[in-house]
Amino acid sequence: MLNGIKNFISNMNTFTLVLWAILIGWGIWELIQYFRRKNSAVALESEEFKKDLRKKQLVDVREKDDFDAGHILGARNIPFFEIKQRHVELRKDQPIYLYEAGTYAAYRAAIELRKHGFEDLFVLKDGYDNWEGRIKRNKKKIED
Repeated sequence: MLNGIKNFISNMNTFTLVLWAILIGWGIWELIQYFRRKNSAVALESEEFKKDLRKKQLVDVREKDDFDAGHILGARNIPFFEIKQRHVELRKDQPIYLYEAGTYAAYRAAIELRKHGFEDLFVLKDGYDNWEGRIKRNKKKIED
């Protein structure tokens, strides 16, 4: 069996080995990141997410233009790329509910918030695109 492995490796060129190593490394990295995101916050269905929103910190991590076009009523906008600098605007003693169009950036924001000591983090499971609750639209944006 060892001879078979040696023959297999000797028959492959160096480029193929390097390519496979890169692909396997990338796959492992993505798997690690997936579990980091999933462990950073609890995913909630829309109905659970809606409960008592006024008692929670609701954060839309989309860009300002998307937020202005429409957002969940009561949300504040802290775009994902600003979380690192603006996390001081959030309270650690209250749950933080994060959402965006999907879920990727919301989970990434949760990872960043965990680094700064935040614990009660929740993400809207299906994102804003599938939200059926109350929303607020910027009338000026709609007219443009």
